[in-house]
Amino acid sequence: MTTFTRLLLSGSTSGREIPVAATATPGTAIHTAVAGAIAFDELYLWASNVTGAVATLTLEWGGVTNPGDHMVHVYSIPANSAPIPIATGQNLNGGLLVKAFSDTASAINISGFVNRIQ
Repeated sequence: MTTFTRLLLSGSTSGREIPVAATATPGTAIHTAVAGAIAFDELYLWASNVTGAVATLTLEWGGVTNPGDHMVHVYSIPANSAPIPIATGQNLNGGLLVKAFSDTASAINISGFVNRIQ
């Protein structure tokens, strides 16, 4: 029987926003996916810009190779933005990492959750 468990992002403290401090690869840790090849994590992520200037976001999905591991590559996030969806149920497993970096340190916050499917 398949089970779905909603989890906080592993890079978050008690569900709080994750500030993207990194300005280059490897990025700030957002989430570590479930280990193995049978279960998987379905990720939902939002990005908001908490500064008064446009900032760019690159989301590394399971690795750091450009372009193969970039789910989002140099995506412009408007100044003082509300949360914008950047991952809408994409899957990952194998203990792989999701990381993010921006052209401006701590301008972008990442929030979200994971549905772990086993």
